Amino acid sequence: MNTLPVVVVGAGPVGLAAAAQLRERGLTPLVFERGPVVGAAIAEWNHVRLFSGWGELIDPAARRLLETTDWVAPDDDTYPTGQDWAANYLQPVAAALGDIVQLNTEVIGVARRGRDRVVDAGRDTEPLSVHVRHADGTEDRVLAQAVIDASGTWGTPNPLGGEGLPARGEKAAANRIEYRVPNLDDPEVRARYAGKHIVIAGSGHSALTAIVALANLEKQAPGTRISWVLRRGDAGSTFGGGETDQLPARGALGLRAKAAVDDGLLRVITGFRTATIESDDGGGRVTLVSDTGARIEDVDRVVVLTGFRPDLSWLSEIRLGLDPVLQAPVELAPLIDPNVHSCGTVYPHGVAELSHPEPDVFLAGMKSYGRAPTFLAMTGYEQVRSIAAALAGDHESAAQVELTLPETGVCGGAGVFDEPDTTAEAGETSGGCCAAPAAQLVTLSAPSSG
Repeated sequence: MNTLPVVVVGAGPVGLAAAAQLRERGLTPLVFERGPVVGAAIAEWNHVRLFSGWGELIDPAARRLLETTDWVAPDDDTYPTGQDWAANYLQPVAAALGDIVQLNTEVIGVARRGRDRVVDAGRDTEPLSVHVRHADGTEDRVLAQAVIDASGTWGTPNPLGGEGLPARGEKAAANRIEYRVPNLDDPEVRARYAGKHIVIAGSGHSALTAIVALANLEKQAPGTRISWVLRRGDAGSTFGGGETDQLPARGALGLRAKAAVDDGLLRVITGFRTATIESDDGGGRVTLVSDTGARIEDVDRVVVLTGFRPDLSWLSEIRLGLDPVLQAPVELAPLIDPNVHSCGTVYPHGVAELSHPEPDVFLAGMKSYGRAPTFLAMTGYEQVRSIAAALAGDHESAAQVELTLPETGVCGGAGVFDEPDTTAEAGETSGGCCAAPAAQLVTLSAPSSG
């Protein structure tokens, strides 16, 4: 099977980094991207400026590959938008990799050749069978020695409903709901929000980004009102570490959002877990109703930024070892569980933590974090470096996972569910969780380009 390619699913930052690492190791990568362009998910938030600088957004192997071309490296200390990241890095990397990157090609299933997940006999001697569908609807099967799933979670946002399922009426109100940070630079999008009552749901950096952008709109468009809905009982450390954050732009984002709250530009509603969305009889507005009966009425638009979850449906024939809570690899899950860490701590990890009962199948990048909300691009780059080393037989290098991540400047307590009277206690009793802090996922946690 060593003559077969290593299939990489997804041509985003981590998928292309995996291909560059594999190629540098003398292996043959084959990248399948279901979108029409590399970084297809990034193209949907290309208006957002990242809070990581260029120096943290370029994979080392990809940089070495690009240095063999006429690529001009951007200034490591500047902050690109999503569009900049794609145009000045992802597209050049894909061009340097050549025809191993296949666009408009969706992976629809992975299995062992001739075996479903129940069959033990001969499983360890058969290659992986990757089923793909092309844009014209035709399907193929590609045999592979390994599969690295770097497809991310962008396509499966969490719903507004506080139980992890869509709230009653959520699907019926879909034309009033946006599950991404709106691009207010687009005149048509801006018109949908100007002068309206907007609810922002979520407590991560995407929500802070939306707060900053929409607060600016409120200053410019009379009649614009913003309600910020939090499931947790207190805003607490939601704004981050501010000036103590080692990613200055990330800290600045939290400070800008806090300033908007302090200036009275939005109403903060805590402890609100949406159970129902009621649509009116023709006015186009909706009412959000919590599980306790509390109501937020006369809402024109809802921006739901409650995180993402992995799509595991096309891996149903693969024997994955996933944590039952986070849907992340079982060895990784304890390091990233937001019920324990509000500060996004995670120790360096690689192939050992990312392996599954099914040999040579790996979830990498944001996909590896399952439902956990925190991730940084350079964490994914180190993941795929370790995986590529292991696949090449360099187990010593694969085991030497070293990564120093910028501290968030805040730590303490459960990061997903608390009440106002327990927040302080949690902060006092969990101060030791920050030995090796990590940062937020750049594609979900970026400051506004404005």
